[in-house]
This record gives sequence, C-alpha cells and structure tokens, in this order.
Amino acid sequence: MVTAGTLATLLVAGVASLFMAWAIGAGSSGSTPFAPAVGANAISVMRAGFYVGILGLAGAVLQGANVTEAVGKDLVLNQPLTPTAAIIALVVAAVLVALGVFEGYPIATAFTVTGAVVGVGLALGGDPAWAKYQEIATLWVLVPFVGGGVSYATARLLRTEGIPESLLVPALAGLVGLILANIRFVFLGPAGAQRSVAETVAADLGGTLGARVAVSLALAVALALLLAYDMRGDEARGQRHFLLALGGLVAFSAGGSQVGLALGPLLPLTDTVGIPLVPLLFGGGLGLLLGSWTGAPRMIKALSQDYSSLGPRRSIAALIPSFAIAQTAVFFGIPVSFNEIIVSAIIGSGYAASGDGGGEVSVSKMGYTVLAWIGSLVGAFAVSYGAFAVVDGLLIG
Repeated sequence: MVTAGTLATLLVAGVASLFMAWAIGAGSSGSTPFAPAVGANAISVMRAGFYVGILGLAGAVLQGANVTEAVGKDLVLNQPLTPTAAIIALVVAAVLVALGVFEGYPIATAFTVTGAVVGVGLALGGDPAWAKYQEIATLWVLVPFVGGGVSYATARLLRTEGIPESLLVPALAGLVGLILANIRFVFLGPAGAQRSVAETVAADLGGTLGARVAVSLALAVALALLLAYDMRGDEARGQRHFLLALGGLVAFSAGGSQVGLALGPLLPLTDTVGIPLVPLLFGGGLGLLLGSWTGAPRMIKALSQDYSSLGPRRSIAALIPSFAIAQTAVFFGIPVSFNEIIVSAIIGSGYAASGDGGGEVSVSKMGYTVLAWIGSLVGAFAVSYGAFAVVDGLLIG
C-alpha cells in the first residue's frame, strides 16, 4: 500500500527530477543539436529552441528507456537509491548544470549526473560498478577523438575541389540513412523490446541478415537520391535542408539520451509505486521541452558563435558524427554528454578550415570547457557524497 509519506517523497523527488530535466533542456539537449545550424545561419536561435524541444520530447519517449535504466540501476551495485539519495543527487546535479547555463559555459550533464548518482550511491554503502564505469569512461575518452576526427575529415573532404558537392553531400545523406535504418524505437518492437526500421521490414521478408542489409541500403539510396534531387536546382538550398534534417536527428537523439539523466535516479522509487516507464519518459520529455523553450537560446548562441565560425559544410561535418555517437550511446545505455559530442565535432570541423583562414577556434574557450567538464564530475561526486552524509546523519540523529 502506498502511504502518504511515500507520495510526498515521490512528489519532492519528481519536482527535483523536473528541475533537472529543465536544466538539461536549457543546456545540453536544448542547445547543442541545432548550434551548428544556427552558426551556419540556416535557422534562427529562437526557432531552433522551439524545434529542438519538440524533437527532444519525441526522442525521450521513443528511445529514453536504455539510458534511464542504466543511470537508475547500473551505476552502483547492491544498493538501490533511497528517495533521499535520489533527491540529493538530482538537486546537486541540476544546480551545477543550471549554473553552467546561466554563466554561458557548457557543463557536461552526463559527467554531472553520473558523479552525483555515484556519490550518493557510495555514501549509501553501495559497491562501485567498475565494469560500467570502464564502459562509460571508454566512450567519454573516445568522443573527442572520434567525433572531432571524423568531423575534421568530413569537413576536409567537403572542401576537396576534385569531388563535386552535388555527389558528395547526397552520399553523406546515404550514410545517415544507413544509421537511421538501424536505430531502434520502442513503438516498432513488441512489449518491453525495441526494433529498428530495417529489422521490422526485414521480418516480413524472411528475417535474414541479407534482408536487413537490403532494407538498410534501400533507405540509404532513397535519402541520397532525394537530396540529390533537392540540390539539383539549388545546391545551397539542398545543403541547408540536409543541415536542418541532421539537427533534427541530433535533437531527437538528445532526447533519447538526456532524459535518462533526469529520470534515472527516480526509478527505484517509481518502481515501488508501480509507475510505468513510458509515462515517466513523457513527463521527463516535457521537462526537456520546457527547458529548450525557455533557457536554450543563450547556450545556442554561445556554442554557435564562441567556438568556431561555421558554414553549412562544416556544420554538416559536425552533425554527422554527433548523430552516430549519440545513437551508439543510446543503444548501449551509456550516459553521454551532448556538450562533449557537439563541442568536439565543432572544434574538429573548425580546424579543417583554420589552416587557410576559413575558420577560427577559441583555444581559451576550449580550455575552460574541458576544466568545466572535469570539475562537474569531481564536484558533483564530492558535493553529493558529502550532502548525503550530512543529511543522513541529521536524520539518524
């Protein structure tokens, strides 16, 4: 039976989670997906904030389960989070992220939430989940090198005079189509499972690997031909449409990843009162949407103008690896910072033009950003660990 005390605790934890979702929407998931498109003057700051909120809500509901369960259940072993611990972790992380939003620095949300959850979990007496930490750390370390490297290589390729953009850009759209065909959605799978478009269509064609490959290639070719047709009359217009589509895909992926950072700590409590995951994801998605609409424009401006002067080609180069990395994190249920993904990609694409004066990258801003990322992880861990120890001592006393 659910007591009044349990409901009151759930309400307080829910408010803390909603605040966290707002902070994430105003910062990481709300600002980063369309920042390159804004930098390339393909969309206005306010319109970008509007669309990213809606797409983030959709991503939260359709792809948010994996990361939510990882944050709520996999970061600390043998000790589920108590309501008090969940509230402390959410409040500490949300305050740090909100400070980053108001000061104009992209605090790494995944670093902050991970540090806070691990801090309160260990303070509770839980055991470190070393295998999960290794998995998370590997992705976090690889993101700047993979994202920045692929973005740099793609931007240089787009600047190659020997390859017509009318062929190269549609080919990149085909690559995005391959990824899109194989990302998984809740509504395509049976209850409690997820399926990709390729898996769903291939199931009607025999369910073989060959059928899945054929479906993936068909979608890739269709998208490539569609963009080629769009670019035939006006290459700049086609590039702008492709850039906006990429921003939308990254915004959708951001919702699928970042909602778990706000909702994960709530899972032990919501499980005890029988709240289904999908309505919980919808509520978290609404929090992301509100954050995107009310707080994201400031960070969009910071990312689009402070880190690198981007044109359409370099923006496309930044968003393609961002989309791929984001979906990889969603698939494996790894909390990842979209600020780290996008900033690394923006820097990589900016360096592709820095040699001939076509782009500029702020080294000082990069340094402050890296320090903010490290500080957010260490600070969130220390503050949440100490805060729980103090609160627990007062409650016992």
